[in-house]
Amino acid sequence: MDNPTPHNVQIVGGEVAIAWSDGIETYFQGEVLRAASPSAETQGERDVFGTQYGGAGPKKFPGVHVVGWERVGNYALRFDFSDGHSTGLYSYEYLRKLAAAQRP
Repeated sequence: MDNPTPHNVQIVGGEVAIAWSDGIETYFQGEVLRAASPSAETQGERDVFGTQYGGAGPKKFPGVHVVGWERVGNYALRFDFSDGHSTGLYSYEYLRKLAAAQRP
């Protein structure tokens, strides 16, 4: 399967557990997902001249947890965090890359 999709998503304690259509299971701490938010607020964005705007805020979010989530189309999840952040769209591909980066 080329593009696995989340089959089941659950918030379990302080983690988000995702069971994928290819049988893989991934687990994320809320603060890890928050720090990796692909939102312009967290990552910043560049204008047509390459000037960076935003993204200079905190890089660690101790104690932040996921309080909710929703599917966005057939390509991403959006998480609601305990600090009020909710604008990052985590593509399925991005979530799999984050999971791979967590492995020892």
